[in-house]
Amino acid sequence: MNILLLGSGGREHAIAHKISQSPHCSSLFIAPGNAGTALCGTNTPIGVNDFNKIGEFCMEHRIELVVVGPEDPLVNGIVDYFALKPELKNIPVIGPDKNGAQLEGSKQFAKEFMEEFHIPTARFKCFTVVNIEEGYSFIDSLKPPYVLKASGLAAGKGVLIIDDAAEAKKELHEILYKDKFGAAGKEVVIEEFLHGIECSSFVLTDGKSYAMMPYAKDYKRIGDNDTGLNTGGMGAVSPVPFADESFRNKVVERIVKPTVAGIQARNMNYCGFIFIGLMNVNGDPYVIEYNCRMGDPETEVVFPRIENDIVEVFTAVAKKELHAIQLKEDKRTAVTLMMVSGGYPGNYEKGFEITGLDKIKDSTVYHAGTATSDKKIVSSGGRVLAITSLDTDLQQALNKSYAAAKTIHFDYEYYRKDIGQDLIRLAVS
Repeated sequence: MNILLLGSGGREHAIAHKISQSPHCSSLFIAPGNAGTALCGTNTPIGVNDFNKIGEFCMEHRIELVVVGPEDPLVNGIVDYFALKPELKNIPVIGPDKNGAQLEGSKQFAKEFMEEFHIPTARFKCFTVVNIEEGYSFIDSLKPPYVLKASGLAAGKGVLIIDDAAEAKKELHEILYKDKFGAAGKEVVIEEFLHGIECSSFVLTDGKSYAMMPYAKDYKRIGDNDTGLNTGGMGAVSPVPFADESFRNKVVERIVKPTVAGIQARNMNYCGFIFIGLMNVNGDPYVIEYNCRMGDPETEVVFPRIENDIVEVFTAVAKKELHAIQLKEDKRTAVTLMMVSGGYPGNYEKGFEITGLDKIKDSTVYHAGTATSDKKIVSSGGRVLAITSLDTDLQQALNKSYAAAKTIHFDYEYYRKDIGQDLIRLAVS
């Protein structure tokens, strides 16, 4: 089978690595890919939103399956594009149609979906410039801290958590009137703050059946002890110790089943991933957000724990035969440590040579922001590498990833020193 994977980050390298292990994969192409995905298949310089070129490439290379990594092409309608083209409509695409992708593309859409299908989430209201005064009043009705979310896609930077009501109102004005988050902030969701501990569940669905994937917990803040600015993710752990059987059963019954039922009721063409950001509030799960694709860096800990042939799984999704597949999980713990460029998530330099990759033995290094220059691998983004290790013991898995990080070097590298330590403290408390 000839397969095309769209994307260029650590998520896509992890997916490409898994696909390349399947005997069902004849040829794997990654568009546009990075220096790591080039080790798994053939990179091709096509942007993820260039649907015309993607379609032409699929015809030229007889692609039989397309796997979409990032959210942008899904929100922009790549599934619909393929469905409307006679020459492409028979090529399965792993991902939801434009309507389904609004679960991530519009937080208002997602919140109203949850409300309609009685899925537990924080109390909320949506506001624009037209009813901003009502937004100020809604802030006054809540207890601090206050959560403001740009409704559209904002590259993970559209959420503000503010302790002071006056400051929250000022930020609401900045978002709506001064385009603080650009077009993504034309509409703002304000919601109550949920007190608890976060984790993420991952669901694969063919629109009718579903399969639960391993849970994960990621670390968003740039600094140790969850300090500093939000990032795309500085590390991840799977499984999640506090997501016990009771909690997971509640997630399935209260969230996953109603979500899939809602997808059917809304007639969404949804054959792909549902990433459900959760808050564990005293043992009860609440949805923070939906994403219509896998997370990053969560993919780097989730995919190594899936023991199935992933191409067989994707094929079952495409044929709407997912009910016949039982996902099997590696019982070991996986941890991912992100090595990032100094200055990230603010301004940073790139183009620095990365050394030591050939010396890593006990971990897998997924490339997130890398490129090849003069036959050398160099940094090309804010998040550069994801170092994943597995072990029966969380601390031992962490030790492996940190040992690898000390072996790898590029100028101005940075990584958090406390990934997973909160889970270790929780286990002994």
